[in-house]
Amino acid sequence: MEKKKNAAGGSPLARVFKSQEGIAFAATIILFVFFIVASKSFRRYTTIVTLCNYMYYILLMAIGVTFPLITAGVDLSLGTGVVCYSIIGSFIINQMGMPVGVGMLVTILMGVLFGVINGVIIATLELPPFITTLCTMMIVRGLGSILTGGLSGVWPMEGSKGGWCRNILKVKANGKIIPIGIIWMIIILVIMSVILRKTKVGRYIIALGSNKEALRLSGVNVAKWTIVAYSICGLFTGLAAIAYACTFSNITPGTGAGLELDAIGGAIIGGTSMTGGVGSIAGTFLGVLIISLLKTGLPYVGLQANWQQIITGIVLIAAVTIDVLQHRKKTT
Repeated sequence: MEKKKNAAGGSPLARVFKSQEGIAFAATIILFVFFIVASKSFRRYTTIVTLCNYMYYILLMAIGVTFPLITAGVDLSLGTGVVCYSIIGSFIINQMGMPVGVGMLVTILMGVLFGVINGVIIATLELPPFITTLCTMMIVRGLGSILTGGLSGVWPMEGSKGGWCRNILKVKANGKIIPIGIIWMIIILVIMSVILRKTKVGRYIIALGSNKEALRLSGVNVAKWTIVAYSICGLFTGLAAIAYACTFSNITPGTGAGLELDAIGGAIIGGTSMTGGVGSIAGTFLGVLIISLLKTGLPYVGLQANWQQIITGIVLIAAVTIDVLQHRKKTT
């Protein structure tokens, strides 16, 4: 009996389900099949386009926040940051008359700036990441409203001057919308996965979350790599702001709160540990895909916004529970 148990435990399938990424992959397949079977409307091509439109900016935020989470930190300013930076980009384009490319560059730089600010405060003043990023969340929320006088921001529409920005993530061909943003996402996922797993940046960030004190005693500049982690998060928040601006017609100041929860939730569901030291870009992608499937698919089976939030919350609790149990198992 014992040999049989060991054999089962050592099988490839058993090893897959021991990892949170493996569980997330299985959950993605199950959800996808469920929605296809449960709803004919879900099988439409337009559903894929809707799913992609939602995923782009959430995935970019999630990739970025994976790095602070691995250091046992967090960034709560993501959602309001996406809205604020895209509004600032709109201001640069519409009020200052700058080209769209300049607006995009400023949008990204604003994300990096606040990422650096978060990292510097957390690393040098040793304030808790939760408090620090909560404060910057409030700052960026007010900044967008002040800059536009409370008016909505708008990026150039397709067909107008500078409207090429609307074709970054999707193009029309033969009357159909083709979500070419998928190609960009695959490239970004591969690059960031290599950075996290194969470069000094990734190794130090993972080590920072595993044992900060040991890293400090080994002579590594802990503050520097903390700032790097939050700067990467800021960079991807800026990229997410561009994706958000190129997806929606109007950007309303003061909104965006709650988007960060989908991004953070996606990373956690995908196996990034809240205690630090563990995480993967592939897992983050799967986690975001699960949340996106729930948000997109649940209305097709008759469950509206309130039920979506409840089910998403239950999935998050399950993911955090798995993370806690795995952490306890390692420490015992």
